[in-house]
Amino acid sequence: MSVSQFQIEEVSNAYWRVRFENPPVNLVNAQTVLQFQAVVDRIEASQTLRVVVFESANPDYFFGRYDLARVADTPVSNGPSGLPTWIDMTVRLSQAPAVSIALIRGRTRGGGAELALAMDMRFASIEGAILGQPEVGAGVLPGGGAIERLPLLTGRARALEIMLGSDDFDALTAERYGWINRALPDAQLDGFVHGLAQRIASFDREAIAETKRLVNRRALPDPRDLVETQDVFLNTMVHWPSTGERQVRIGKKVAQVGPAEFERNMGHHLANL
Repeated sequence: MSVSQFQIEEVSNAYWRVRFENPPVNLVNAQTVLQFQAVVDRIEASQTLRVVVFESANPDYFFGRYDLARVADTPVSNGPSGLPTWIDMTVRLSQAPAVSIALIRGRTRGGGAELALAMDMRFASIEGAILGQPEVGAGVLPGGGAIERLPLLTGRARALEIMLGSDDFDALTAERYGWINRALPDAQLDGFVHGLAQRIASFDREAIAETKRLVNRRALPDPRDLVETQDVFLNTMVHWPSTGERQVRIGKKVAQVGPAEFERNMGHHLANL
């Protein structure tokens, strides 16, 4: 499959950099999902790969939110794991022998933040990163893994604050909550992440893969829970009258402030519909 939204740079046979770009604001859509799954296929197929860094070609957006206007297009066929496409690619990424690292610069919310949650480590720019799970504020719910993965990182109370509050979080707060590994000054972010990746890439693949496998025994959500949540996201919430009503209000707010401003400050605008 073509992966036109992703540029894969093989720094070495042990270390890849994957850059995402889907202008103008890096929305995640059906094509992103299928192409991301194809990237995971390549990661799994490599016999030498040890670490992959995911980053964005757009400094204002990492992986953006899921394009709710195209929810009906979400691929649901089973992948190689036997799980539906989104769950297949995120579960396989988490379980892959290679380590995955999110280098977060810019905004990452909703489905994009859930893709970052499926990665093994997350590092973010103090000046430039904004994280959020705004789904409840939009009348829906996080359907791509946040409900399962966030509590394992932040604890129950903070996970509920993040999801039910539907607000934007800066990198320093996200670090304090355990949502990300570290918040770093923007000028140091690339050097730190790529230095860590190079360090990991220099170690033995078997030791990396087995350590990750053993940690995963207690640190990953049950895929059955992910399937249940996705089913609610795709098949149940569409019938909630409140969802349609809130989407109308969001449409009016977007028309009032403009699409670019709404995307930049979504957390603020969701509380003022």
